[in-house]
Amino acid sequence: MASLKKRVPENVAGDFFVDATCIDCDTCRQIAPTVFDDAGNYSFVHHQPQTEDELRTATQALLACPTGSIGTTGVNLSKSVIRDFPQELENGVFYCGFNSPKSYGGHSYFIRHPQGNWLVDSPRFLPHLVKRFEEMGGLRFIFLTHRDDVAEAESYAEKFGAERIIHRHELSAQPNAEQVLEGTEPVQLAPDFLVIPTPGHTRGHLVLLYQNWFLFTGDHLWWSRHRNGLSFSTEYCWHSVSEQKKSLAKLQDYRFSWVLPGHGERKYLPESKMSAHLQVLIQSHQV
Repeated sequence: MASLKKRVPENVAGDFFVDATCIDCDTCRQIAPTVFDDAGNYSFVHHQPQTEDELRTATQALLACPTGSIGTTGVNLSKSVIRDFPQELENGVFYCGFNSPKSYGGHSYFIRHPQGNWLVDSPRFLPHLVKRFEEMGGLRFIFLTHRDDVAEAESYAEKFGAERIIHRHELSAQPNAEQVLEGTEPVQLAPDFLVIPTPGHTRGHLVLLYQNWFLFTGDHLWWSRHRNGLSFSTEYCWHSVSEQKKSLAKLQDYRFSWVLPGHGERKYLPESKMSAHLQVLIQSHQV
């Protein structure tokens, strides 16, 4: 729970505030960009919510914050806003919310599917999410993009009897995973689900292409509002920058309109525009 005594000095006066426990994961700034901004090493409230929509998104950010670094001294809408999560993005794909500190605030996603539901990476293990997943039919598979974002996948696997899917090179993060993938060739796990190995950020990093429309990218690729384009990190690359660039080039063979990352911003664009942004990124890094 955020502490008034630890409020960062940049907060503007008013009910909402960020305290010094913030880890600068960017979650709040993505959910409520009109309310929260970046001070360099942490977020702060640069504009107090004025409209009903701003109040709701600020409360969503409060709930999603992995470190509980957002607080409010006014009316707390958490009890009603909590039902916003999981939050549907499109066609049965949901953002889970409740980002986990164990994945440094990484996003996770829920896919509602008639042949069994999927969780992509893991949020915090919370009674609310367990109940909502139960209401939507439980979990059959938990797809883990890489070791950094497994968070509480084991707890969800045990609760729902779900099968975890991970690459062998990431297995030390989930040693009891039920499905272990090998190599660097794409794997069709089901008619709608294609796994594409993307070594770079970590040696066994994977992305998941769903319905040739949604690309769950882990920490491989994301949208940057600052660049107004697709981006990846050479600074936070734990295996090989050159391999990551090669993995980016692989994605030219596929078509998708959603980029849904663990870290960084999610983005929808028409397929042709998303492909064009990918080309710009690849060319700018001479892949």
